Amino acid sequence: MLEILYRDEHIIAINKPSGLLVHKSFYAGEADTYAIQELRNQIGQKVFPVHRLDRKTSGVLLFTLDKDTLRIMSDRFATREVEKKYIAILRGWTKEEETIDYDLINENEVKQNAITYYHLLQKSEIALPFLKHQTSRYCLVEAIPETGRFHQLRKHFKHILHPILGCRKHGCNKQNKLWLQTFGINKMTLHAHQLIFNHPISNERITVNATIDEEFKKVGDILNFDLTQYS
Repeated sequence: MLEILYRDEHIIAINKPSGLLVHKSFYAGEADTYAIQELRNQIGQKVFPVHRLDRKTSGVLLFTLDKDTLRIMSDRFATREVEKKYIAILRGWTKEEETIDYDLINENEVKQNAITYYHLLQKSEIALPFLKHQTSRYCLVEAIPETGRFHQLRKHFKHILHPILGCRKHGCNKQNKLWLQTFGINKMTLHAHQLIFNHPISNERITVNATIDEEFKKVGDILNFDLTQYS
C-alpha cells in the first residue's frame, strides 16, 4: 500500500518509494508496477500525475483526481508557483549555500536553463579509506530546484563535483562500489521531503511532508547525521 500524505476531492499526494516508476517511460525502461496504476487500484479511481520523480528518488508525489484540476496545477508548476524541497547526501563538503545556474541538455538534445539553490545542513567525516585518503567526507544538503529539468539535481551536483551518494548515472561509481562492498548499501540518497503550494480550488496554502525510508536512515546513521526532522 502506498503511503497517502494528503487527500481531498481534488488532489492526492503520496510518499513514493525509491525504485517505483511514476508511469511508463521510454527513458526509464520497463517495470511491472507504476505509481499511477498502484494508486488508482488503491483508491479505486483515476489519478493524474502533476509532476514526476526519478525512479530512484523517493518522496512527495502529487496527483490530481480530475483533468480540470490537473490543468491548474500543471500551470502552477510551469510558472514556478510550487516549491519543491529535497534532501540529499553528497560526496565531500559543499559550500554553506550556493545557487547553481548551469544549462542542461534534455533527452531531445535541447539546451535548457536550469537553476538549483541548496544550503548545507550537516557534515560528516568517517574512517572509510578512499583512493589516497584515509577518511571520506560527506554532507547533507537541502536543495530547492527553481526549474524542473530531467535529472536536474543529479546533474547539478555532479557539475559542482559533489555527486549524490548512490547515484549511478551522474554519481561517483567508485564511491558507490565502496559503499556496496563495505556496508551493503547502494541507495541513492535523494528524497523529495516537502512540497508547498496553494490549493488549486480553495487557494489555501498546503505543505506536504514525506518521511525518509529505512535505507536513507541507515546511511544517515553510518554518517552520524541527525535525520529526526525527516523521519
